[in-house]
Amino acid sequence: MDTSNPAALVNAELLKRYVGRRVRCVVKVVRAEGNSAFAGLTSDSMHISIKQASPISSLSQFVEVIGVVDSDRSLRAEICTNFGDNFDMASFNQLVQMANSDYQPLFM
Repeated sequence: MDTSNPAALVNAELLKRYVGRRVRCVVKVVRAEGNSAFAGLTSDSMHISIKQASPISSLSQFVEVIGVVDSDRSLRAEICTNFGDNFDMASFNQLVQMANSDYQPLFM
C-alpha cells in the first residue's frame, strides 16, 4: 500500500480546503457529461463534477473517486471504483466529518 501521498476523505463542503491536493470521495452518480466526465451527489447532498482522464466505461450508482481537487465543486479523477447500487451515504458522511476533526491523525 502506497502511503506516500494519502488521500483525505472529503464531501463537497470540504473540497475548498483541499484545492490542488489528492482526496477520496464517494458520490452517487447523477448523470454522464460527455464521454469523460460525470456529475455526482456527495455524502453531504451537494453536486460536484468529476473529470476523468480515460473514457468512462460503466459506473454503478455509487462510485469512490480518488483524485485531485480542481475547485470547490470539481475533481480530476485518478481512480474510480464502483461501490455498487446500495451504499449508506449518511454513515459515510459521518466518517468524513470524523476524518476531518480531532480524529484526523487516525485517517492520514
